[in-house]
Amino acid sequence: MLHRQILVLGTHTYDFGRAAIADLSATTMAAKPIEIVIGGDYNGDIHYWKVEDGQQQGSTVQAAGSVLSIVVSDGGQWIVSGDWEKEVTIWNLATHKIVFEITEHKGRLRAVDISRGGTVIVLVDDDTIQMVDTASGDRFLPPLPHDGVYSVKFSPNGSRFATASSSSGFRIYSTHNGDILFDSGGKTFHSWLLTNPLAWSSDGQQLFIAGEGKVTCFNVSSASSSEWSIEASTRFSTSISLAPNGRFIAHSSGSSIALWDCASHKQIGSIGKHNSDFNCVALSPSGGYLACGIGKNITIHNLRDFLPAQYFYHRVSMHPLMKLASLIIITRFSCLHNALICRQLNAPQLPLLQVSDATLKSWTQDDPTNTEMLLSEEIMSASSPNHYLLANRALISARLKDWALAMEDVKGSLQVKPSPIGHIAMAVALLGQGDREGALCTFDLAFHDCDPHDIKFLLLLKLILVFESGNQEEAIMRVEYLATRANNDDDATYLYTQKGNYGRAMPLIERAKNLAPKGKQYPPLKTISLIFGWSFDGLDIVAQQHLCETLYTGGRTSEAVEILLDVLRTSDGEMLGSRATVDWVLDSSKKCGTTLEHMVEKAFVSAELDVGLAQYSDVPPLDPLSPTGLLIRRSRARATEELWEDALQDAIAAVQADPSYPWGYEAKYMALQGAKRYDEAIDVYESMLHVIEQSDDPAIRQLRKNYISPSETITAIDLIVSEIHKSCPLILIDVTTGRLCDDYERTRIFKADPSFAELVLSMTRELDNERIRGVVTSLFAYVMFSHAWQGEEPSFQDINWFKSVWSLPVTPLNDKLYNFCKETGNLHYRWAWSDTCCIDKDKSSILNQSLTSMYKWYADSAATLVFLAGVKHPSKLGDLTHSLWMTRAWTLQELLAPKVILFYDSEWKPYLGDLGTNHKDSREIMQELADAIKVSRETIITFSPDDLGVREKLRLASTRRVMREEDVAYSLIGIFKSDIRPHYGEGADDALGHLLEEIVARSGEVSVLAWSGKSSSYNSCLPASISVYNKAPHNPPSLEGEEMDTCIRELRGWLSQQVALGIYNQISSLPPVRFAARRLHLPCIVFSVKKLNMQGPCGSNEKLYRARVSGIGYVEFRTADDLLVHRPRRLVFAHPWIRHIRDSSSGVAWGGDFESDTDSDSDVFFDAESDEAEPSSPSRVAAAPQVDDYPRALRMIARLKQPFNALLLVQQPNGEYKRVAAENEIVISGVGLDITSKNIRVKVLEIL
Repeated sequence: MLHRQILVLGTHTYDFGRAAIADLSATTMAAKPIEIVIGGDYNGDIHYWKVEDGQQQGSTVQAAGSVLSIVVSDGGQWIVSGDWEKEVTIWNLATHKIVFEITEHKGRLRAVDISRGGTVIVLVDDDTIQMVDTASGDRFLPPLPHDGVYSVKFSPNGSRFATASSSSGFRIYSTHNGDILFDSGGKTFHSWLLTNPLAWSSDGQQLFIAGEGKVTCFNVSSASSSEWSIEASTRFSTSISLAPNGRFIAHSSGSSIALWDCASHKQIGSIGKHNSDFNCVALSPSGGYLACGIGKNITIHNLRDFLPAQYFYHRVSMHPLMKLASLIIITRFSCLHNALICRQLNAPQLPLLQVSDATLKSWTQDDPTNTEMLLSEEIMSASSPNHYLLANRALISARLKDWALAMEDVKGSLQVKPSPIGHIAMAVALLGQGDREGALCTFDLAFHDCDPHDIKFLLLLKLILVFESGNQEEAIMRVEYLATRANNDDDATYLYTQKGNYGRAMPLIERAKNLAPKGKQYPPLKTISLIFGWSFDGLDIVAQQHLCETLYTGGRTSEAVEILLDVLRTSDGEMLGSRATVDWVLDSSKKCGTTLEHMVEKAFVSAELDVGLAQYSDVPPLDPLSPTGLLIRRSRARATEELWEDALQDAIAAVQADPSYPWGYEAKYMALQGAKRYDEAIDVYESMLHVIEQSDDPAIRQLRKNYISPSETITAIDLIVSEIHKSCPLILIDVTTGRLCDDYERTRIFKADPSFAELVLSMTRELDNERIRGVVTSLFAYVMFSHAWQGEEPSFQDINWFKSVWSLPVTPLNDKLYNFCKETGNLHYRWAWSDTCCIDKDKSSILNQSLTSMYKWYADSAATLVFLAGVKHPSKLGDLTHSLWMTRAWTLQELLAPKVILFYDSEWKPYLGDLGTNHKDSREIMQELADAIKVSRETIITFSPDDLGVREKLRLASTRRVMREEDVAYSLIGIFKSDIRPHYGEGADDALGHLLEEIVARSGEVSVLAWSGKSSSYNSCLPASISVYNKAPHNPPSLEGEEMDTCIRELRGWLSQQVALGIYNQISSLPPVRFAARRLHLPCIVFSVKKLNMQGPCGSNEKLYRARVSGIGYVEFRTADDLLVHRPRRLVFAHPWIRHIRDSSSGVAWGGDFESDTDSDSDVFFDAESDEAEPSSPSRVAAAPQVDDYPRALRMIARLKQPFNALLLVQQPNGEYKRVAAENEIVISGVGLDITSKNIRVKVLEIL
């Protein structure tokens, strides 16, 4: 197998174009070690060379531009490069072919990294971080903003990654969702000139950050850091690289390189000065080699020539508990040692070894000096060189640290005959000299010369060598795996004791005594002891009792319980048959169980216990000699400390100990819930319910009624989800994937998210609909987009074609949508809506439903983001007022409807630099808007469709422009709570007509008739353009108080009570206004025209007319229409403002349904020979309420005397009327004092 070690070099091309080292990685194993250095240059060329002879390997590959960064996957399959031309390229290292390219980035690719396993690439351009799936090339999270980033590094397990920025410090992100786990904040000490400033410890718990003049070590668990200063003589030639094991750093400063110890912060070595400054440095995966960039040259240094061997592998420290336990082992179990190790063996039974009885006896008695002497005598007396004897003496010499003799003997052994024990002895000798890599590579050669039945044992020996070399966790993990395949518990036992983990080691120690049949030894155990000097002493019950008491007294109850559980699980019948042992078990179980229960109670009382965990049931009494109760109590106690994995293991053991006991399942699902493994927790919870239901104990079966099944909770959740979907947009963008999702897909995503299972598990005893609603509302919260359309915006079909917003081609309009989705993600929302792409406009039903629901969607949104395309950064007060956005019709409801709104300038920076979470809370911004649209700030902040009158809402809409003419009405559907159905193609007249018709019909509001201008084709009483409402109509002054009293006194002298009440009852009998089939049925007071004269032309197209009007007198007005002066009686002036002249406090209701009068001229027009109009036919006037209130009647007549805005109507051949349009309002004086019931005529006119 190939062992390929890779040093990765990139190119630093900012102002000077020199080589810069980016990263390094290890790949596949090999029989012959090959060191390779990979580099990219200013021209975009990527090469790799063999370190041994400097020969280039393979052909040169070409990137799109100057290479800024390179990394290699840990499997050695791919090279990933980022370049100046904004491209990331993935190369196959073996074939030198491009696998795929990732283009269309915002800026230069300053840094890249690839996760362990090569599944995810993280890349950094000028101001964002992106993550890409290597299998598909898809971006699976929206870009994460982070200015000035120049380095990025995955943690060893790939769950996190760190970034370093020249402007905002370092950050740690979650790979899963892009959340910031830690942010150092503020301007930091980093410079973009540093090429490799980040390194993780092997366990991912420490992050090293190298900066100018100092190195910081950040502890992820405690969020604390320490730092030390290092010399930095030249800003532009400083580069730092950290050894992957975290033991030391290499720091180039000018023309020299210093090596620093990360623990002591002291300089431990240096590399001599060169004629030129170093541009960059990089360390190999083991830290054994250092690559240095000097101009266009690369030099490689073997650091074993500069540093002691201990810097190239991990320290193995002895835990204090390990020292105590080792003392117990040595002093109390020498007899067991003799029984296991010192018993006579037949030499041929030892695997891999051949040794004489005398030598074996001395060797097992741990007397290396005597053993070496015996082996030397055997070598001298042998007739020919014996490879076994030489290899054995090499092992003994290594024990005596005589490395020279050990190497000499092992070379002699391999020269005589290559054998597994020869290669093993060579590996032990190399490791002793600090050559970890050489030791591991050499050991692999043992597999070539072994018998097939020895392969598994050789694997075990290699893992022991791995442990000895410093990789303890890896060795233990692999031995545990081997232990499941074969009874090799001894080795895992020793590894655990070396790490001080006696909780895991003791059961293995006890089982080690039974590895071989009675009276026999276990040969593999013997071979391990001889090669590595390990001892496999066991512990008896007395030692375990002693250790248990010590741990309990020291407050380490959980560890004491582990010893107690080992006794219960592993002790034989004879041991538990002892009264003293049983008493100790009973007493210890009681003490430990009580202490554990108190831990849980204390956590609950102090509110430290999670709400879900507070639902633990009481555990009924159990057999004291059963481990189940102790396991459950310890699981609960560990859960209070959030030791979820330990709590889970205890719960699993409790279930295994007694599968019929439901509280073991309860502890298990609680631990899984705490560990956020919710789906598994639900399965276990259902198993608990099943066990309760099937229990033989009636008392336990009765407990089932206290629990709610997951299916019941899910049903309740489904109902609320369905209800919430009804108020959400039909289609939303999932900003984590950029895909469009309907309500079915959003529900599927929700149920696949851990939060769904977490919600189900949070209600095992009682349904909480309010909690469900709160969680569901939060998870389905969406952000709306508000902007001014600027052309061919990305459509529904575009997103479906490209599969994702993140995959759209780079265009200004696509960027607008892209940045909206990115900002939505930055605000920690998942769902976004844009009118450009979230409506399938090819389907009229979908389009209509969206248009009529849009106001509610904005009102119910979590936030609305407003993009002001024309507002430059930095924005200033007044820019919003004069923006294009303020002129568009649709944006009126997008301003008023949302509860939360945020304005952004053209660079997606907050308007006026306001970093608040809701710009409706900004007094400055709201005042600017209030001044612009002439309403109060409070109206904008808390707007409701019922807050403003009809005329005021029409005024707000009158100055707005549309791109499609019908939108003049459709954009007001929500503001007026209208039910009109959109139908593009009907034209602006019909669209606006439908809206105004509905407003009049629904509200009885006739103020929409107060306008001057051109009539609509929909109905002549309606305007052709909404812009007419920008002009305030004539509004008669309020007639109240003393002025009203004076008017009433004057009227009393002219009108009798009978006449006044007659007028009052006529007007009060009028029915409400209504529309039918585009015809306006208008209740009004009619004043007939007796005589009409044209005075002459006035203005461009208008003519001035003078009319004598019954009950009014002479009226002058202008119109562009040609009126028939010889037929004046077809003209009437209508006073439709009935609500104004009525006394609002009178309590008089509208009359009944009143038929329009279209059949007879006599009801309306004056007689040709008389100034008086004929009385209305009694059959056509609704019965008026008879109000015997003279003062009230006089108040109404007083209002009739005020000037009013009259409608000029002309009668059509069939008796209907049409309005005569005028460029200005026709304001005429009110009735005079000679008013009588005869010249006050009330009618309902049908107007076309």
